[in-house]
Amino acid sequence: MTHERDRKSLLAINLGLGINIVLAIVKTIFGVLGHSPALLAEGINSTSDVAYYIAASILVRLANQPADKEHPYGHRQMESIASVVIGSFIIVTGVAVFWDAVDKIWDLVDGSSTSDGAQPIALWIALATVVIKIFLTWFVRKLGRETRNPVVDALAYDHRNDLFSASAASIGIFLGQRGLPWVDPLAGALVAILILRTGIFVLRESSTELMGVLPHRDLAERISILLKNVQGVKQLEELQAHRFGPHIIINVTIGIDGALTVSEGHLIACCVENILSHEVSNVSRVHVHYHPAERQCENMTIDEILEEPKKRALPPQSEYYD
Repeated sequence: MTHERDRKSLLAINLGLGINIVLAIVKTIFGVLGHSPALLAEGINSTSDVAYYIAASILVRLANQPADKEHPYGHRQMESIASVVIGSFIIVTGVAVFWDAVDKIWDLVDGSSTSDGAQPIALWIALATVVIKIFLTWFVRKLGRETRNPVVDALAYDHRNDLFSASAASIGIFLGQRGLPWVDPLAGALVAILILRTGIFVLRESSTELMGVLPHRDLAERISILLKNVQGVKQLEELQAHRFGPHIIINVTIGIDGALTVSEGHLIACCVENILSHEVSNVSRVHVHYHPAERQCENMTIDEILEEPKKRALPPQSEYYD
């Protein structure tokens, strides 16, 4: 299963890399020769795509390495790091393209440059890009759902972004050929805004993965329901979860009868571990801590259970030196 996931993830990366290399070359050349700032902006975008596709390919291969002494949970966090790299590249590209487009619009306004519109070939290339990106958006999004890989999801969003930007470029080129030259660089600026928006979204999502913002309330409620059916578990007192790539590590604290022996408590903990490992998807490891049930922990709500780790957090480091 893991091997198939890695194969599909690399397929999404390699397919996008190969197509973007071709698009970067074609759009950049004909953006210059065809006198189209919008198509040239598209070429710069595709060139940037090539750079971070290479980075993503390297990081995903590193993520496939097995666990070792220094990384007992494996290297799957590399996938989220790759998503951060992709998001950062997208943002930088968006800023560069926007600045270039605004500069060209200013030149047209103050009369320092003129334009008779782009050549017909520029429009055809932009339209061909739209068709290609429609397919890539659908196909890579499908692979993203199958692999649950944040890198593949980020690439799907980027293909969708490219689809919107290529459509805007096509409209800009078309109107620019019909006596509205300012529309072409304006389309380039709109392309840049779309690029920037996607970059911020990808960066936010991947940062959330790295920060381990788990568990969601739905997951916490499911775990609570499962533990109510485990004989010997009187309370769920604390719940934490952390994501490592597609996998989840769960830490739970349960309350049991204080009169039980250590061995009996161990059996209950093993039962909890087995149930969560089999009933909750993508769980790779469960850590269970148990102690005598406390009266003040009776009838704790899900929100109180999720807040409990914050109450036990260490104080800021500066407090140690006061």
